[in-house]
Amino acid sequence: MRNAPHLLINTPDIEIWPGGLLRARSNDDARILALATHVLRRKRDGRYLAAQLRGGLMPLVTRLADEPGIGFALAALDSARTQPARIPPPAGSLPLHQLQLRLQQLDLDADAYAAQTGLPQVAEPAHLQLAGFDRYRRPLWLTKGAARGWQRMQEAAAGDGIALDAISGYRSHDYQLGIFERKLARGLNVSDILTVNAAPGYSEHHGGNALDISTPDDAPAETAFENTPAFAWLQQHAAGLGFHMSYPRDNPHGIVYEPWHWCYAADAHGAA
Repeated sequence: MRNAPHLLINTPDIEIWPGGLLRARSNDDARILALATHVLRRKRDGRYLAAQLRGGLMPLVTRLADEPGIGFALAALDSARTQPARIPPPAGSLPLHQLQLRLQQLDLDADAYAAQTGLPQVAEPAHLQLAGFDRYRRPLWLTKGAARGWQRMQEAAAGDGIALDAISGYRSHDYQLGIFERKLARGLNVSDILTVNAAPGYSEHHGGNALDISTPDDAPAETAFENTPAFAWLQQHAAGLGFHMSYPRDNPHGIVYEPWHWCYAADAHGAA
């Protein structure tokens, strides 16, 4: 029997990671993470909240019971632990009810932004599949179809002598908000950031089907990627493998040209 894929169980406030994938931040973390079957991680700031060990749940913060969303996350963890590995978790997406709060932090109105850009709101999947690792050896999380599509595309490119690597895949609404907060702290304004990053809740990365692609020794997320053999290969072959470039030049969404940003569409290549 084939091994079950590594799955990220997603809840509105907390991610549940399979053991063995998160980096230790201290010697104590290293010992705990080495033994954990699952780790609960706060989405807002990446803080490790608890580790599921064979002997039970070990809190990694004080007052774990007061963490927002902890009840929902523990129920999801219990379901993941008791469900046979051969049975896939139920498909679905997370609710969008918290999205307006994130937009308010940036003084953005959801209806006005959607009307201006034509971008739809993108819900986060209830679970994602490990699709390998990105250039920086971080786990790359995508939907099941996108993960398979990405692996097929890498293999096809390699057969033609082209090396493709991923820069990033799935990003949560909270992570997207963090991008804005970090750029605001550097002195940028929201209007400028919106030409490069979609507002939280509107990025294709939230849905787990988009990834930023580069090639070894090429600077990540730079327009110069269009001059590489890798980009020429993508232009010729990506559509046949279910991927499209989301933000060409002069796109109607007000996003800068992004030759590195590609999105998988299951309908274009079967529901893999």
